[in-house]
Amino acid sequence: MSSFGKLFRVTTYGESHCKGVGAIVDGVPPGMQLTEDHIQPQLSRRRPGQSKLTTPRNEKDKVTIMSGTEYGITLGTPIGLQVPNLDQRPHDYSETDVYPRPSHADYTYLEKYGVKASSGGGRASARETIGRVAAGAIAEKYLKEAYGVEIVAFVSSVGKVAMPFIHELEDTESVKPEFYDFLNTISREAVDEDITRCPDATTAEAMKEVITKKSEEKDSIGGTVTCVIRNCPIGLGEPCFDKLEALLAHAMLSIPATKGFEFGSGFNGTRMAGHVHNDPFIRLESGRFGTKTNYSGGVQGGISNGENIYFRVAFKPPATISKDQQTTSYDGVFGTLAARGRHDPCVVPRAVPIVEAMASLVIMDLALQQESRKAAFARLPSVDIHHSLLGKPPASQ
Repeated sequence: MSSFGKLFRVTTYGESHCKGVGAIVDGVPPGMQLTEDHIQPQLSRRRPGQSKLTTPRNEKDKVTIMSGTEYGITLGTPIGLQVPNLDQRPHDYSETDVYPRPSHADYTYLEKYGVKASSGGGRASARETIGRVAAGAIAEKYLKEAYGVEIVAFVSSVGKVAMPFIHELEDTESVKPEFYDFLNTISREAVDEDITRCPDATTAEAMKEVITKKSEEKDSIGGTVTCVIRNCPIGLGEPCFDKLEALLAHAMLSIPATKGFEFGSGFNGTRMAGHVHNDPFIRLESGRFGTKTNYSGGVQGGISNGENIYFRVAFKPPATISKDQQTTSYDGVFGTLAARGRHDPCVVPRAVPIVEAMASLVIMDLALQQESRKAAFARLPSVDIHHSLLGKPPASQ
């Protein structure tokens, strides 16, 4: 399906080399200030041609709000978003009429639909994510204004080069406090200081060397993006099948080129003893409950607990490369695919705003669901639930 979400529902449209791409966003609360200037920054972070490490395709990705606002204020009606495709080169993909590109979606789309887009990856192209990022910017604006939510993603590894904390997480006995401090303070400004979108200068330089080398070899390389969600409201998540981490996994693995998702302590948590992995509760200075550690990743029982939510997403090497590849044509003849076209040697620097967008869509949808539950509950006569659960009379008796 091309739609995501329930109360905050996003439908994307468009192929890689059609006239344009975009999204229809339904469920945006009325009365919020919204113009193209609120959406464009994230699209500019996602767009191609922004550095020497990305595809040279020259797209400005300028968004136009087609509906759902008046005088810069949301009406509560569906918001239409449109971005034109300006730098189209469908002739670069004529070889895909003969050969299905290895590890690409040419063959599977053809088998599924009986027809496929003749140029580029069609709906499987990363161009489709423009609609997600634009919609995510709207969700993110509401979450920030309504709850103070902050979502920051960054490149944590490229190939075998990784930020120091990636290796520190392999310590099965504990996580250094510096890691939690990092998640508390990392900002988008710090992430964007380097074209790799890795906020560690030493690691970023090593990443650039790896990506540049693969580009010169007409090849590609994968990597990971880590994301933190701060100030998330407590109580988000709809057990049993729409648990918060399950929806985040769904969202992240729907992004093109993703191959893995790790939440909180992730796979390293499997090597830890229960008494170490458990997050003891403490009373914070604010008065609310918190946890001393955060191996749970801010979610327990599928519901947000108020701590930072953090996860990591694995991206494979881009399938579209310029290196000649031995493969088989549609008529079964073994031969050489001499691919052309333009591609990213590594997608993770441009994937950062896409990860942020999908995270915001999940949190926004769940926040609206929780608010509707709270509103329905508030209309009932008040009951001292806590004392009732303990089998004690209310404090007023």
